[in-house]
Amino acid sequence: MAVSLKLCAAIFLLLMVSQVASQQCLPSSIDIQQTNSGKMAGALDTVFQVTVTNRCRCTVKNVYLHSDGFSSSTPVDPKVFRRAGPGYLVGDGGMIPSSKSITFQYSWDHYFKMTPASLQAEC
Repeated sequence: MAVSLKLCAAIFLLLMVSQVASQQCLPSSIDIQQTNSGKMAGALDTVFQVTVTNRCRCTVKNVYLHSDGFSSSTPVDPKVFRRAGPGYLVGDGGMIPSSKSITFQYSWDHYFKMTPASLQAEC
């Protein structure tokens, strides 16, 4: 009886720990950095480089960003960043391991604010 009680307690604790770990992967665990590349596209548009980094300890997938009014005067690879529903899908929805990044460039006369909207964690 004591052994089965300890086993049940251990299983319960393990389930609680795994649930807490997956809850730590919130949209705020996605870091978005934009830099002016110093290059121009045409006469007026600046080329911006965007790096989307997973700061969660778990692998994430289906990372979506908000970016109101986003546009680019040069093509952006749709497997890297594309409009999907009300947001923008990063990396074709594929896995982004912990501490890894996806980078892309776009061109416009100003930068567009990008914020993490949602993700799915794979802990």
